[in-house]
Amino acid sequence: MSNIINDIKLDFKDVLLRPKWSTLKSRSDVNLFREITFCNSKQTYRGIPIMASNMDVIGTFEMAKTLSKHGLFTAVHKYYTVDEWKDFAALNPDCIKNVAVTSGTGNKDYERLSSILEAVPELSFICLDVANGYSQHFVEYVRKVRARYPNHTIMAGVVVTGEMVEELILSGADIIKVGVGPGSVCTTRLKTGVGYPQLSAIIECADIAHGLKGHIIADGGCTCPGDLAKAFGAGADFVMVGGMFAGHDECGGEIIEKNGKKLKLFYGIASNTAMNKHAGGVADYRSTEGKSVEVPYRGSVKNSVLDILGSLRSTCTYLGAERLCELQQRATFIRCTQQFNPMYGPSPAM
Repeated sequence: MSNIINDIKLDFKDVLLRPKWSTLKSRSDVNLFREITFCNSKQTYRGIPIMASNMDVIGTFEMAKTLSKHGLFTAVHKYYTVDEWKDFAALNPDCIKNVAVTSGTGNKDYERLSSILEAVPELSFICLDVANGYSQHFVEYVRKVRARYPNHTIMAGVVVTGEMVEELILSGADIIKVGVGPGSVCTTRLKTGVGYPQLSAIIECADIAHGLKGHIIADGGCTCPGDLAKAFGAGADFVMVGGMFAGHDECGGEIIEKNGKKLKLFYGIASNTAMNKHAGGVADYRSTEGKSVEVPYRGSVKNSVLDILGSLRSTCTYLGAERLCELQQRATFIRCTQQFNPMYGPSPAM
């Protein structure tokens, strides 16, 4: 029998953060760095917990080099070779603490992951990434990787419900990726009808994860710095960004010129573009669940990073949070029908 959940579930666009009394004198008083010890690996991370997505045009070595300078993290895509990883690690030893190696769940994925970790022993983060984390095969793969690498910190997902967060943490994952279909170039919700409003997913999944001393990544759905603030306020320990980092020098792909404008190609992992590039086309048994878009060229990602970090500091001052880790305790969400004044058109893109 079909089941309908009547509780209202919310997305970033449905709420605003209520300001609160603050003793902070300046945005410069806010500390965005966090120190997190993980439940299974027992390793400790220190940095600003914003991640570049493991999409192949976003999670590049070039992105990692720039983001690491500002304390941010990069989930590096899974298409680099072992030799490319060795060269990157040799030339950028300071970046290794702020990157993860990404793996799928096939036998070749496991062999590649093992080869990279053997070649670059300094790597301590593993990102196990599948579109659908609701499978026994995925859970068993997490257990397999945990057994092989007991001291590595494992990110795993994606899921959107508490029961799968619990299952994956108990199976050996340290950080759970939360978000089915919220990304700007993801069409999973349109193609399959499956998903969960991202803000509610974060709140519910964070509650379960934190009860087990685990952590979550809010993966996708952020369109502006305010959305990152809402994700942290909802309980996310990390926020993963794709579209907001698109179009920069550090992204994969060449600059395209059309009608006097500079553009860069941005596409989803499950798009026709990605599958043609990495899998020789779309298999007969599946459909694409992503799209390709041309986004304005935006120069170095440094400028976007500084804007995001400045905006987060501003959020913290409005809420009286001296540290980013205090944002969840200080956050009160107000449901709304409109976030900004549209008189002169939509808000500017990041």
